[in-house]
Amino acid sequence: MEGIDEEKVTAWLVERIGGLQPPLRFSLIAGGHSNLTYRFVDQAGAAYVLRRPPLGNVLESAHDMGREHRIIAALQGSEVPVAPALGLCADAAVNGAPFYVMGYVEGAVLHDTEVTKSVAEPDRHQLGLHVIEVLARLHSIDPDRVGLGDLGRKEAYLARQLKRWNRQWEASKTHEIPEMEETSRILAETMPEQVGAAIVHGDYRLGNMIVGDGAIRAVLDWELCTLGDPLADVGYLLNSWVQPEEVVADPAPPIPPTAIGGFPSREAISELYERRTGRSLNAINYYRAFSHWRLAAIGQGVYKRYLVGAMGKQDGINLDTYRESVRSRAQSALALLA
Repeated sequence: MEGIDEEKVTAWLVERIGGLQPPLRFSLIAGGHSNLTYRFVDQAGAAYVLRRPPLGNVLESAHDMGREHRIIAALQGSEVPVAPALGLCADAAVNGAPFYVMGYVEGAVLHDTEVTKSVAEPDRHQLGLHVIEVLARLHSIDPDRVGLGDLGRKEAYLARQLKRWNRQWEASKTHEIPEMEETSRILAETMPEQVGAAIVHGDYRLGNMIVGDGAIRAVLDWELCTLGDPLADVGYLLNSWVQPEEVVADPAPPIPPTAIGGFPSREAISELYERRTGRSLNAINYYRAFSHWRLAAIGQGVYKRYLVGAMGKQDGINLDTYRESVRSRAQSALALLA
């Protein structure tokens, strides 16, 4: 199994997981350019998950196993469902890179409408309410109380994000997109005051959750988690909460899971978040615009890497689609600020 030194990893696991019965069977369940996720099963049928950075040369800060493990360990026993944290290996000699191990959580990951078809419509509505309920619970946790008070700077979240992604945009710009520049200007000039600081997931959407029976069983992918303005998570979630009537006739796959219908509306989950947290979402369009603009900057970076061949040979990649998606994101951002 590429990415797993089975002999050394098994020896490390046997010392830390009581009752583990080797030999272990490993399988890759999530790969690509992000962190790699493996499922492994022992001879008794007990299942676990191992997470490690991508293969090859990567930025250690972008794939910090210790940080991810620390976050899910801190949230054990909280009202935010996460997989059981079972151990962190910081010694790269064991497997070529640090890794951590979690308990395996059964359930579905709703990446798109195709997977979501298997979820009954009443469960979709209930799940949608649970998604925003769990986000409200996450934002209500005192970072200092769970040992995450030094996870990142608590203040000036938006200002720091604007600086970072403006720099990214300038470094990867290949052509003019006036909507990007105008959105950046308005975001800087109309920035709302940050009210308090919370644990911000950074990529909170249905595709990063294990679900079942109308509820979240575990929130996944904490690699972008930091401290800051909680409304950034809400804006990001609302942008991914696509309604059926918003899907164009020939959408580019994957189609977001909520587009299948049966989920509560954006208005319904926004109202529930306000009730649960006491935070006003009057300025939420700012955060939705910021999310679109940030994803446009990220998308431009990907587009440029493809354009100059830094991503290697990629069959089936339509560069015009990538280029147009950046402009479309920027236009969506600007429209929300009108």
